[in-house]
Amino acid sequence: MIDPYVPGDTGAWIPPMPLSHRDADYDSRGFDSLRAMQARHFWYRGRHRFVLHFTRRVVRQLARDGSQKPAAVDLGGGCGGWVSYLSEHAGRDFREIALADSSPTALSLAAAAIPPASRRYQIDLLDLRWSERWDIAFLLDVLEHIDDDVTVLREIRRALRPGGLLIVTTPALERFRSAIDDMTHHVRRYARRDFARLASDAGLELVVSRYFMFLLSPLLWAARRNGPDPRAMTADQIRQYLDRSDRIPAAPINLALSTIFSAETPLGAWWPFPWGTSVLAVMRRPHD
Repeated sequence: MIDPYVPGDTGAWIPPMPLSHRDADYDSRGFDSLRAMQARHFWYRGRHRFVLHFTRRVVRQLARDGSQKPAAVDLGGGCGGWVSYLSEHAGRDFREIALADSSPTALSLAAAAIPPASRRYQIDLLDLRWSERWDIAFLLDVLEHIDDDVTVLREIRRALRPGGLLIVTTPALERFRSAIDDMTHHVRRYARRDFARLASDAGLELVVSRYFMFLLSPLLWAARRNGPDPRAMTADQIRQYLDRSDRIPAAPINLALSTIFSAETPLGAWWPFPWGTSVLAVMRRPHD
């Protein structure tokens, strides 16, 4: 298979034509704090655990179908937090785990965090260039930043092999919308029912959808309900507010919240929560 990307000077694989990271969708100034959060913050610990549960399900299903070990890519994966976690906890189940993002800054920061064998790709989600390249794709808290979500899902469908699977997470339910959503350029929050429509529009099959961060949802709602108005803030003030909001809680608090969030796995997979501040969906590319 010919890869449409070529090795770049920094070690990342790049498209033949240069592309630019869209700061309007995700501010690259936040990558430094993101790198620390993905390793230690209770929210990332809980999300990683929840996603890993469904990833193992998907890998077992592919094995039952007679597939070889899968090749996986984390699309919009930033500094590599998920690739690092997946490689540590389930790396032997994959023949390849790659990281893809539009930001050269994120890809550079990821070099020290992910295994040396993991390729780093600079990609445009609206023009992925791959055709039937991957068995599993991850799109973790990315889709909400993009206006044309259906086009992104269609591009991912094209990049998946027939029978390949996409695992998506996004912020859930507009009732939980806060100033943070506006500051971080969230176009929308999703309900479980949205993914049946999105899958159909993109030529995918919805396998399962689940809310998560149910147990801590009242705490998050209370913490964010009276946030400032971003329209009255400068860009620097917004960055400072986000940096404060993203700080890892004191160790005892972070541990307590991690313990509560971790209890949702596998509980939330067995018994669908009625709501949550996040939602996960698994979609499959049909065999053509």
